[in-house]
Amino acid sequence: MMNPTPLPHAGADHPKVKFGKVGILLANLGTPDNYTYWPMRRYLNEFLSDKRVVDIASWKWQPLLQLIILSKRPFASGAAYKSIWNHDKGESPLLTITKEQTAAIAELVKAKYGDKVEVDFCMRYGNPSTKSKVKELIAKGCDKIVFFPLYPHYAGATSATANDQFFRALMEEKWQPSSRTVPAYFEHPAYIDALAQSVERAYEGIERPDILVCSYHGMPIRYLMEGDPYHCQCQKTTRLLKERLGWADTDITTTFQSVFGREEWLKPYTVEEVARLAEAGKKKIAVIAPAFSADCIETLEEINEEIKESFEEAGGEQFTYIPCLNDEPAHVDALSQIIDDNLKGWL
Repeated sequence: MMNPTPLPHAGADHPKVKFGKVGILLANLGTPDNYTYWPMRRYLNEFLSDKRVVDIASWKWQPLLQLIILSKRPFASGAAYKSIWNHDKGESPLLTITKEQTAAIAELVKAKYGDKVEVDFCMRYGNPSTKSKVKELIAKGCDKIVFFPLYPHYAGATSATANDQFFRALMEEKWQPSSRTVPAYFEHPAYIDALAQSVERAYEGIERPDILVCSYHGMPIRYLMEGDPYHCQCQKTTRLLKERLGWADTDITTTFQSVFGREEWLKPYTVEEVARLAEAGKKKIAVIAPAFSADCIETLEEINEEIKESFEEAGGEQFTYIPCLNDEPAHVDALSQIIDDNLKGWL
């Protein structure tokens, strides 16, 4: 258990040390502090300066980023964020949902392990920062930390960079806690079942769509060729979801969204594929985003506005966006099961 007193047999002048707890640190992508220019610029600068995200040589990329992209993009991105912003709480939907997920997971975990654990969350970009939350957990007596990137599928630009930041935070600690990083859970039965339940709920209240589009965040094809497993993991999630639902191959398809820059990315592109489906007679479609653990700018604005518009302009008639799993009980239960798996031997 945690010991807030000096170590046994230590001298009277020994500093007090807290230890004996296990920290569970959930990590998501990040969020700007506001949708106005300067908060957006700070956020985009941190995000787009990450070598895991844009791996162009700095001498080529940084002048372009600082002088051109960051002088224009904060306005466009800020407008997109403003359209989905949680104005009541003064924060992005991703931050709101991540807080809700953390509270729900903490309730389950603490019911099982009591005061032996501390549950918190951080963001790779923006606030609360990974560094600040690692320090807080250590201050509370966590000498072991399970670091959980909330990405079902591994990618260098998501899971790996989150882990990188966690390790950087550990580098600054005099007494480093033992640590574990949670691997991708794209095929975990509880995660697949939670996805299937969300589809079944959505289909209950509407005329059955002609096809379900599983839209995953994209990445350059080059990353796949260099060994990133993301593409294969996405394809497997779609297959497992299809099998869990008991559907035919023609009932479901995989696409990729959020293309950035001139490089060729994983295909088919969602925005183009939904238009092609409408032109091919698929007038009723549903779209789900299995790679996102929480609704965010890519789902609430890109899918439910831009991609929907592409479908309707091509003749589509019924567009159904199936929300991310967010803090749905089946999702919280799945994440809690994964945490339990990664606590083995510690508690």
